[in-house]
Amino acid sequence: MTAADAKAVATAIDTPALEARGVTLSYDGAAVVEGLDLSIAHGAVTTLIGANGSGKSTILKAFGRLLAPSSGTVELSGRPIRGMSARAVARELAILPQKPLTPSATTVRDLVSRGRHPHQSMLKPWAPGDRAIIDAALRSTGLLEVADRDAGSLSGGQLQRAWIALVLAQESPMILLDEPTTFLDLSHQLEVLRLVRTINRERGATVVMVLHDLSLAARYSDRLVVIGQGRVLADGTPWEVLTPEILRQAFDLEALVIRDPSTGSPLVVPVDVASAGSSTSESRLGMANLTS
Repeated sequence: MTAADAKAVATAIDTPALEARGVTLSYDGAAVVEGLDLSIAHGAVTTLIGANGSGKSTILKAFGRLLAPSSGTVELSGRPIRGMSARAVARELAILPQKPLTPSATTVRDLVSRGRHPHQSMLKPWAPGDRAIIDAALRSTGLLEVADRDAGSLSGGQLQRAWIALVLAQESPMILLDEPTTFLDLSHQLEVLRLVRTINRERGATVVMVLHDLSLAARYSDRLVVIGQGRVLADGTPWEVLTPEILRQAFDLEALVIRDPSTGSPLVVPVDVASAGSSTSESRLGMANLTS
C-alpha cells in the first residue's frame, strides 16, 4: 500500500458514516429540530430515544434524504447527501420507515427482491448474482420457507423480518430503522432486535434506529442519543445516558436504573410517584395507629 493509499484509508475511517452540521428541520415553516450537530460512527448501533414529538424520526428522515434541512448540511460518508442521486444514496444507505406499505398480491420473495433495484438499470435489469443475494437475505431472516407466500398473509413479526430482508438484499453498509418494533408483541420485538444486532456484528453494518422502549434500546445499542426539544440532551453509552436525572429531564419520568440480570445492560424501572407517596402516607398512618 502506498502512502497515498494509506492516507485515503485513514481518512475514510475517520470520516463519519453520517453527519449533521448545524441542521434545522421544519414542517410548514415551524422548526422541529434546530442547529443539530450529530455524527454517526461506522460499524456501531446508534439509537435515538426521546419523548413523543422530540424530533427523533425527523432526524432519521434527514439522514435518509427524505427531508431537506431548512439550513445546515447532512453528509453521507463525507459528501453532502442532497447533492447525491437517489440511486447513489440507496447503494450506501437503506431506510425502513415506521409504517412501510406492503404491496398487495406480492410474494415475500418479490418484496425482498425490490432491495436489488438500486443495483439495476434499464440495460441491466437483473444480474446473475441477484437471486443468490435475495436467497441469502431470506435465509438470514428465517423466511426462506415462506418465500412464495403472499406477504400480506404473514404475521406482524414475519412481515417486519421481510422488510428487513429487503434491506439486507439492498446490501447497503448503513441502515436506518424508524421504530422497527412498533405494533409487535414482546417476543417479536426481541426477535427483530436480535436480527438487527446480528446484521451489525456479522456484516459490520452501521445502524441508526429510533426506539421507544428504553431498556431494549440499552440492550441492543452501542450508543444512545437522547433527543429533546429538537436538540441533543445526552449522548453516550447506555450506562452514561440512562440516568435518573436524564430520564427526568427528557421524559419527565421518575425511574430507577438497575442492572439487567440477564444482559448486564441498564434496566429502567418507572416509579409511580403518586402510589409511592400514598404508600408512604399509609405506612405512616399505620405506625401512628400502632403507637397510639
